[in-house]
Amino acid sequence: MSEPIEVTAGSLELSEEEREAQRAMIAGGADEPGAMGGKPKNFWPSFRRFLGLLKPYAWVFALASFLGAIGVVLSVAGPKILGEATNIVFEGVISLSLTDQFAGMSQQQVVDALTAAGQLDLASMVSAMERFQPGAGIDFEALRIVILWAMAVYVVGALLQWIQGYIINVIMVRTMWRLREEIEAKINRLPLRYFDKVQRGELISRVTNDVDNMTQTLQQSLSGAITSMLMVIGVVGMMFSISWQLALVALVSLPLIGVIMGVIGPKSQKAFQAQWKKVGRLNSRVEEAFSGHALVKVFGREKTVSEAFQAENEELYQASFKAQFLSGVMMPSMQFVGYLTYAGIAVLGGVMVAGGQIRIGDVQAFVQYSQQFTQPLTELGGMLPVIQSGTASAERVFDLLDQEEQEPDAEDAPKAPENGRGVIEFANVSFAYTPEQPLIRDLSFRVDPGQTVAIVGPTGAGKTTLVNLLMRFYEVDGGAILLDGQDVAEMTRDDLRSRSGMVLQDPWLFAGTIRDNIRYGRESATDEEVLEAAEATYVDRFVHSLPDGYDTVLEEDAANVSAGERQLITIARAFVRRPQVLILDEATSAVDTRTELLLQQAMAALRRGRTSFVIAHRLSTIRDADLILVMEHGDIVEKGSHDELIATEGAYWRLYQSQFEQAATDIDAEAAMTDSVPTVVTGAAEIVENAEQPSDG
Repeated sequence: MSEPIEVTAGSLELSEEEREAQRAMIAGGADEPGAMGGKPKNFWPSFRRFLGLLKPYAWVFALASFLGAIGVVLSVAGPKILGEATNIVFEGVISLSLTDQFAGMSQQQVVDALTAAGQLDLASMVSAMERFQPGAGIDFEALRIVILWAMAVYVVGALLQWIQGYIINVIMVRTMWRLREEIEAKINRLPLRYFDKVQRGELISRVTNDVDNMTQTLQQSLSGAITSMLMVIGVVGMMFSISWQLALVALVSLPLIGVIMGVIGPKSQKAFQAQWKKVGRLNSRVEEAFSGHALVKVFGREKTVSEAFQAENEELYQASFKAQFLSGVMMPSMQFVGYLTYAGIAVLGGVMVAGGQIRIGDVQAFVQYSQQFTQPLTELGGMLPVIQSGTASAERVFDLLDQEEQEPDAEDAPKAPENGRGVIEFANVSFAYTPEQPLIRDLSFRVDPGQTVAIVGPTGAGKTTLVNLLMRFYEVDGGAILLDGQDVAEMTRDDLRSRSGMVLQDPWLFAGTIRDNIRYGRESATDEEVLEAAEATYVDRFVHSLPDGYDTVLEEDAANVSAGERQLITIARAFVRRPQVLILDEATSAVDTRTELLLQQAMAALRRGRTSFVIAHRLSTIRDADLILVMEHGDIVEKGSHDELIATEGAYWRLYQSQFEQAATDIDAEAAMTDSVPTVVTGAAEIVENAEQPSDG
């Protein structure tokens, strides 16, 4: 046996206290930014920050806006030009109708004659005409020129607006691409404690649903909002150039629109904020139910899960209905105001034409302008709920981006020696999940290279917490953890973790080949090194029975290999990494006895020559450990080898005896069942035997 491992331990307030601390931390997260119950932020600060995402493309955005402005000017000029065409036709028709009465007379003579005859309205109309000559008829040459100008203006204006829309859409897509990159980088910088307090479905909802909603808001609303606002400005200018009286009638609608937006807008924004919160909560519920689908079936909780889903779904329905109802009210209200404006312009315009104050073509142009005026305002009103929905999503994404990051590594951080032996030392380590409930205090021990430390104890005793501190998933509150004499808190996390390998209780494999999953431990590993790791960890024994051997593509959740085979692959992945420090966290707790023997042999090969930490409930898996630390009621109550601890007949001996007594009880129960119900037991034995067979994929 290697040299004895020195251990000193202060009070280790773990077990139930640790679980209470973690539950308190998770519950407290509801009030944190980005947690499920977080309060919504103000609309305008979030909206300004939302628009700030476009800042890197400010000059391109300005160019697009300039092109759009020219396009709007041309589009706005169109009705005025068409109004002139109407004037040419109308004046030609009137001139023909007055040929018999006023042939050869000038325009002023015709006006005087009509006035003398008492036809004052007709006299006023003729007086306002610019090209009146009795009998001249319609000037088709002038009409042709005007129509050609109108066509050119509309075509060029539409082309410029299309170019503007194309540029803006490119900007929007690139902006969202940058945002997704920023979110991905942010997630990688967040500390582990953030993921402890936020449900996975909630986080996924922010990264997918909320970002998609922001993208749609930018593409569908903000790009159109620019054109609409430019259109409003241009139309107002043209309306005042035609008639300030009619323009004032059109502008009466603005206060009414402002009232509608001021009353409905804030309520709609709050409704959409609630809707997206419910979406995130429902995603968490669905993700939880699907991940644990087998357990739901086993315990017959389908009805409970269904009722919980229906309750969450009903809340989402109510929130969505309210949000969509408020957003749906906005557009009809704006259209109603537009119809009132149109009616007022038509009545007043007719009176002014009859009085000779304005030509009929100008009234026609003004009617078109009134529609162009109310249409963009209506569109802006319809965009408002979409913008509010997108801003509500942006708030949730910004909450994520604003979360406190883990402390960055120093640029001049020292590295552990390249030829380090892997000596681990805990020196007076203290830690607490929350300041009010200290968990680890003054813990010290040392592990030399090639030695294996096993940590045993009841569930929730804080065994995994020690590993999290060693890997710097959490930072110690006091003391230090040393790797080859170097404080791990001063090292970079990448340097520390590159020297470590982990095999966890739940094997995680990604969609890809078995070869790629093994190479995941070290991307530079050659095929020969991958094969060596597979042979050392017994992966090679079953992989040849698969259709494509090492190139077999694993299905979702690696369902085409058994649980034991998945665990062997994760051990091979740690083997190919060649770590100085190895951590095995309940690596055999979820497999059958036959597979456990293979795993033990594989892990023995993996631990050879490395500093190892083994966390286990099955005491049979750690009999050969150099040191066993026994944790009970929050303290390290015993330490020593397996034989030494058995000889003392203390806490470890009681754990050991309880496991074997349970095994004996199970055997007696099986024997009793065999005597009473032989057929059922035989069938069960066959099922167990078949279940223990390695999967053939």
